[in-house]
Amino acid sequence: MQFLNSIKGFLIGIALVIPGLSGSIFAVIVGLYEPLIAAINDFKKAPKQQLRFLTPIGIGAVIGVLFSTKVVLWLSQRFPIPAYAFFLGLVLGILPFIWRKLKQIHFKWPYLLLTLGGFLLILGLTYLGSGHSESYIRLTALSSWSDAGQMVFAGAFSVALMIIPGISGSIMLMVIAQYGTVYNAVGQIVDLLKYLLQGDFTAAKASFQTVLLIGPFIIGALIGTILVAKLMHYLLKHFESQVYYGVLGVVLAASIILWQSGIQPAMTPATTWLDLLWIPFMIIIGILATIFLDKPETT
Repeated sequence: MQFLNSIKGFLIGIALVIPGLSGSIFAVIVGLYEPLIAAINDFKKAPKQQLRFLTPIGIGAVIGVLFSTKVVLWLSQRFPIPAYAFFLGLVLGILPFIWRKLKQIHFKWPYLLLTLGGFLLILGLTYLGSGHSESYIRLTALSSWSDAGQMVFAGAFSVALMIIPGISGSIMLMVIAQYGTVYNAVGQIVDLLKYLLQGDFTAAKASFQTVLLIGPFIIGALIGTILVAKLMHYLLKHFESQVYYGVLGVVLAASIILWQSGIQPAMTPATTWLDLLWIPFMIIIGILATIFLDKPETT
């Protein structure tokens, strides 16, 4: 099961990088969201047990992030139709899981307001972040306490909101114009290793200065994780089905965002019917992948 959790963590890591995707909704998709929230909140009670559960997921997520910053982003840009159709399938594949959660309580019409709220929240935050370029890099090195403060805030802000199912940490970084800074720093890890192996220590030193930005970002991320995880743990414990009414709206919004941001822009006059066949094919593959991974684990 630890290997499977590493694979799930890998997918979560990919979702953390791709704009519009949500690491938390992918955690829901692969059946890890509630166990992760519980593990974070119960960490002090049984640290060794929680570490055994969290470590393979964390390792998979780190590998997924590193893989995404180079390979997945390239695939998404080079083959946007099949790539984003697959992501769309992954998101749509969660609907049977959400339906099971919704059936746990008697339906009341006001619950649909939670669905509408989740839908509008995600669309609003996404469009708010769409005005900032993904390639914009505000900081290239950690050179002052002010830089460190910016990165602590970026980590706390993006990760705290990202824990809410459906909210994309990447989009939140775009809202505060730090997406390029953070993922440039992550991407420099691979470059740093490459320069060290090549013996190019001047280039390695420059890359290391950029990589240092990750340190205060992680500190902020930990603060945000602890604070919001407690809130989500309480809500899931006392209002689980109501939370998933909101998540339903998030999933619907995420589906629209993936279509508008990834698939629709790639459909040009040069697009052939063979290109369009990728859409239903990859959506089905994504749905099947979600169904396979939808095996909730316990801590």
